[in-house]
Amino acid sequence: MFKDNKKPEDNNKFNKNKFKYMIYYAIAVILVVYLINDYIVNTGSKQIKYTNFINMVSQKQVKEVKFTKDKIIIYPNKDTEYGDKILYTGRLEEDKEVLDRLNKSNVAYDQVIPKQDGPIRSFIFNGLLPFLLLMMIGRFFFGRIDKKLGSGVMSFGKNTAKIYAENETGVTFKDVAGQEEAKESLVEIVDFLHNPQKYSQIGAKLPKGALLVGPPGTGKTLLAKAVAGEAKVPFFSLSGSSFVEMFVGMGAARVRDLFKQAQEKAPCIIFIDEIDAIGKSREGNISGNDEREQTLNQLLAEMDGFDSSKGVVILAATNRPEILDKALLRPGRFDRRVIVDRPDLKGREEILKVHSKGVKISDTVDLNSIAKSTPGAVGADLANIINEGALRAVKNNREEVIQEDLEEAVEIIIAGKEKKDRILSGKEKRAVAFHEVGHALVAALLTHTDPVHKITIVPRTMGALGYTMQLPTEEKYLTTKEEMFDQICVMLGGRAAEEVEFKSISTGASNDIEKATETARSMVTIYGMTDRFDMMGLESMSNRYLDGRRATNCSEQTVAEIDEETLKIIKAAHKKSIQVLEENKDLLTKIAVRLLEKETIMGEEFMSLVKGEENDSMESIEEFDTNK
Repeated sequence: MFKDNKKPEDNNKFNKNKFKYMIYYAIAVILVVYLINDYIVNTGSKQIKYTNFINMVSQKQVKEVKFTKDKIIIYPNKDTEYGDKILYTGRLEEDKEVLDRLNKSNVAYDQVIPKQDGPIRSFIFNGLLPFLLLMMIGRFFFGRIDKKLGSGVMSFGKNTAKIYAENETGVTFKDVAGQEEAKESLVEIVDFLHNPQKYSQIGAKLPKGALLVGPPGTGKTLLAKAVAGEAKVPFFSLSGSSFVEMFVGMGAARVRDLFKQAQEKAPCIIFIDEIDAIGKSREGNISGNDEREQTLNQLLAEMDGFDSSKGVVILAATNRPEILDKALLRPGRFDRRVIVDRPDLKGREEILKVHSKGVKISDTVDLNSIAKSTPGAVGADLANIINEGALRAVKNNREEVIQEDLEEAVEIIIAGKEKKDRILSGKEKRAVAFHEVGHALVAALLTHTDPVHKITIVPRTMGALGYTMQLPTEEKYLTTKEEMFDQICVMLGGRAAEEVEFKSISTGASNDIEKATETARSMVTIYGMTDRFDMMGLESMSNRYLDGRRATNCSEQTVAEIDEETLKIIKAAHKKSIQVLEENKDLLTKIAVRLLEKETIMGEEFMSLVKGEENDSMESIEEFDTNK
């Protein structure tokens, strides 16, 4: 049985543009007829030289001649080599005797009078047809440019939102983990779209908008897709940059078109990713008439203008809420702010479980251990760790991912891959070993520090010649002054070990110094942990969810005093680190020898050495110096 594979929307599209297609077909038919006629005319005739024409006349091979404005048409006798073909040649004004030759040879001749085209025929062939032909060529080339640029040259005011109908996104709340509070806020919106009468009975109104706020990679876009999958209503998804156009007024036109479409398809959800591209605060904008401001004004007007009872919900995502316009954030526009923050320990474990569903993982893998080793990681980082682990398993010809693969993946994300071609000299290797053991030993001997998980002197691609990994025993949400001070001591423990052992210093502590200075400065300016400034706020965080950049809120004189107080904390921490290592110099040397032997020491082995449980003989550190 024959089956028509045409989609209904294709037929609707043809019916709407029937007149346009009829015009195209008529133009095509006229062009074909014109070209065929020209081909027939040209194939039935042949051009000859004027001298050949004169010879044919003198030899009485010509039956009839017709003169036109620019050429002579020749009808030869049938017994000539040309047969029934019509010949023509150019007309020479210099040849005044051509008529005498024709008369002598008894050749009939005549002047062809050009047929005068009527006004309609002249208009069609000389005006309309060339114009329509140029239009078709222009439309063809502009259409190809449109496809390459991604937006129509002739459709500036149209919105470019992708429409996901029903649950086409393929994502539900089951695919989102570690953001239970955010899901709870959005579940209410989904339920409202499904059962509006339950809320209208008590007088509750649907929130017009919800703003998803959080660091990059925490799953804001994934949550929006999950809302679309759960709600099973039309879902408009686009980026804030889609509204920003080169031409003034085009962004506002797109906003109008988007809300018009949304109201036609209500109930539905509009998702605007990176809304800070158009929602930036208007404060300090002198011009007051730029494209971004017009687009924002139109967005504000549209959000006020539509009726939320129809079921149009706006979701937006940003990681820079502090720069958004206050008018955009007020209730009645974005009624709800949903924080999508970094997941805690339990959340990280749940995220790892979600991303490991399609991966063959060994039953012996402990995802809780991986979650503990990734404090501060977001969903995108954890997904990357699972993928890196799977890639490593394939590289080692294993059919499933084991614990070692995931632990190595964590280190790849933190410090990069092992740099096997970087071979350190014996002197440099000793310096790196004492440096890393200095960090670890200070961490083990101070009270308010996290336990050491691993020490290694294997170089990594991100520039580290070695590193010491500490992992917290539990999730922490508050840090005390003593804990922060001991953290600085641990950071400076590497440089202190170099001073204790070698009585000299190297460039290896640059990253430690940077982190220690940042922590000490935060104690002074943000957390009020010094007697000199008490609880005075001296700095504020401007980009909380991005780089955490801070802005100073004090005078130049106070900034100098902040530097003095920061230096005071760093000096005290440095002095304490040196003191701890000098008091345990034998232990420092013992662990450094073991690290040089094995290149990597795990936390259990390190703590057994610290506690003196391993009474192995002390080898001379000098045997590892190949330069001697």
